[in-house]
Amino acid sequence: MKVGFIGTGIMGAPMAGHLIKGGHELYLYDVKAVPEDLIQAGGKRCGSGKEVAQNAEVIITMVPDTPHVEEALFGKNGVAEGLSPGKIVIDMSSISPIETKVFAKKINDLGCEYIDAPVSGGEVGAKAATLTIMCGGKQEVFDKVKPLFELMGKNITLVGDNGAGQITKVANQIIVALNIEAVAEALLFASKAGADPAKVRQALMGGFANSRVLEVHGERMIKRTFNPGFRIELHQKDLNLALTGARQLGLSLPATALAQQLFQSCAAHGGAGWDHSAIVRALEIAANHEVAKEGN
Repeated sequence: MKVGFIGTGIMGAPMAGHLIKGGHELYLYDVKAVPEDLIQAGGKRCGSGKEVAQNAEVIITMVPDTPHVEEALFGKNGVAEGLSPGKIVIDMSSISPIETKVFAKKINDLGCEYIDAPVSGGEVGAKAATLTIMCGGKQEVFDKVKPLFELMGKNITLVGDNGAGQITKVANQIIVALNIEAVAEALLFASKAGADPAKVRQALMGGFANSRVLEVHGERMIKRTFNPGFRIELHQKDLNLALTGARQLGLSLPATALAQQLFQSCAAHGGAGWDHSAIVRALEIAANHEVAKEGN
């Protein structure tokens, strides 16, 4: 296929790379410079989202937040200006489910199809092509673009109509945040009580407490490697979607609110750009104790 890809950052660049390796013709645009290795691999650099849409059959956006998607699709020289009937727009960003439905209708009104397909798995999953992809849209459109998803991920599910993918991603981010917070509390408790947190983590990985979060982010907490795979400020954005939605639905999500406040504490200490595993820093500051010293 001729595929457009808008947003070649930490996640987007490896995702686009997999599509190129899969034999697709890629048209690339980013508000920042498109990575040179994608161009050397065969990708074609474009000057706008409009140019991407004019050249591609399927246009993918992978940008940080709802306003960025809106700008990429409907801003000046955006995707909408380059669309013609029959093309497919896929948004793989993590954004508002409510706005997603609005964007989908606007794209549909132009005679084109829309799939919301947010992902989970972080930078590691993007590089390894093992992302979980949660989709909302029509079955026949999903079936047509699924081969593209299969080059980027492993667990690929059509959940429902437009917006259902984004609802699933919000649910995912609630679970991930609370798992990270639980691992942080457990390792902090173990360390403060005098046990070796690395050995505690190793022991727990053989039992019912085992999880991908314990494996990956537990190690980050022990090794103090908080360079971002997924930034705290982005997880804050996702939890804000959860809490805003909960208020609209009349739900109480108390643990989600707590995780958001711990992320906010990190941000207040200059950590908005830290990896979300650094939620442990908020707990460490409150306890005046670190899980481990840097270099462990």
